[in-house]
Amino acid sequence: MPEEKEYMPQRAMSIHAHPDDQEFSVGGTLAKWSKAGCEIVSVVITSGDSGSNDPTKDGSYKPVLAELREGEQRAANKVLGVKETIFLHYPDGELVPTIGLRKDLTKLIRQYKPDVVLTGSPEGWFYGSDYINHPDHRAAAEAATYAVFPSAGTRLIFPDLLAAGYEPHNVKRLYIHENERADTWVDIGETIETKIEALKKHVSQLDTHEVDKWIYEWADETGKAKGIKYAEAYRVMILENEEDNG
Repeated sequence: MPEEKEYMPQRAMSIHAHPDDQEFSVGGTLAKWSKAGCEIVSVVITSGDSGSNDPTKDGSYKPVLAELREGEQRAANKVLGVKETIFLHYPDGELVPTIGLRKDLTKLIRQYKPDVVLTGSPEGWFYGSDYINHPDHRAAAEAATYAVFPSAGTRLIFPDLLAAGYEPHNVKRLYIHENERADTWVDIGETIETKIEALKKHVSQLDTHEVDKWIYEWADETGKAKGIKYAEAYRVMILENEEDNG
């Protein structure tokens, strides 16, 4: 059900496949939460090392591009107010929701103990009539979702993590963006400019002259459902019932 009052977590973890995925999708929400004192950890599963179609480049360019894109992501996270950035260095374009990936994410959730995890929708195959969702996006979303539940909170899943001192942790809420059954809208009117500034740090991927137009149009269209000028929308799974913070 839609919430009357915006939830404000104390700790949040953003989990996405590539550098810039986070800024396009949840950047306004993260900036808003950070301003309110939320500690945010950004997990980027690949380093975006396949993100070039320059005909002068070949496979030897991939490590160079990975380093470049990691730097861009750190710069974007600084703008958003993200506390810590973690790269898992999985190969870009080849991501699948393996048990190994789920275990890596489970470890991070148990380590950082976020109240909220934000990720994409594992159901998202097609958007409109002109965009096939990148398979890495779906793989990241599926692995993140199942790391949140059941893996992070179930004691005897991945017992070697338990033996290493990573005690179970129950995430309170899962925020799923790009889901057709959105039920929660975050007003990003105060942080949309911060979102755009962060997105523009990804210079290797963007024609920055168009970014402002895209983001304002998308946020305006998203907000119409609730009469909000600029919004980001989510399907929110409430995994622990509690009174909202803040």
